[in-house]
Amino acid sequence: MSRQVAVITGAGSGIGRATALALAREGFVVGALGHTHDELAAVVREIEGQGGTAMALDADIGDEDQLAPAVSCLVDRFGQLDAVVANAGINGVWAPIESLTLAEWNQTISVNLTGTFLTIRHTVPYLKKSGGGSIVVVSSINGTRTFTTPGATAYTTTKAGQVAMVQQLALELARHHIRINAVCPGEIETNINANTDLRQESETAIPVIWPEGQVPITGGKPGRSADVADVIAFLVSDKSKHVTGSPIWVDGGQGLLR
Repeated sequence: MSRQVAVITGAGSGIGRATALALAREGFVVGALGHTHDELAAVVREIEGQGGTAMALDADIGDEDQLAPAVSCLVDRFGQLDAVVANAGINGVWAPIESLTLAEWNQTISVNLTGTFLTIRHTVPYLKKSGGGSIVVVSSINGTRTFTTPGATAYTTTKAGQVAMVQQLALELARHHIRINAVCPGEIETNINANTDLRQESETAIPVIWPEGQVPITGGKPGRSADVADVIAFLVSDKSKHVTGSPIWVDGGQGLLR
């Protein structure tokens, strides 16, 4: 990989940050996009401190008027776009269906599903101009392999929708030499729980006792953001040139227990 350009949403922390660092090490110019400037600036400094090139892009992925100019700014500066990682997302509100409000539902849909749509919509034209490229959508085991998270109706719907979007677009974009895949992490050490609002868990929790060590391959410990980033780096590289329309679970076998 040499001087290819990638944009990563939600790049300020967690999986997005780890992916930004991983792609920078592989030679990508990184557009670190998100809505927390201080976090993005720290990621850019770290990449530049390691000899890489990066640019902070302040934008809310659910706001088209912010997202489109941010992507355009990246391409104007570096001349092309080769890879897109649609990572930004929230857990939102987890609650019994009858107490989940329309506003809470809409917020999760807006960030996770509409935000993914807008990210792809505004980056595909640049990928086409570059002659092709790779898109990776960060989904989850929830809504794709497991459905036991208490009250997570809105969240799991968005995660299932992301995989459907990937599979629908794989054929549409293939003629333009654009690959699109999804990674579906299980329990990962990130700060996403900071934007989770869990209500009335006892009313929605599934009465099951899980085996000891819910993540078999690590003896029960959560995976690391870098574990997901390594898979994303593979999916945006030529090493995965024959892979498209595929969900890849990065959960240490956790989803198979549920």
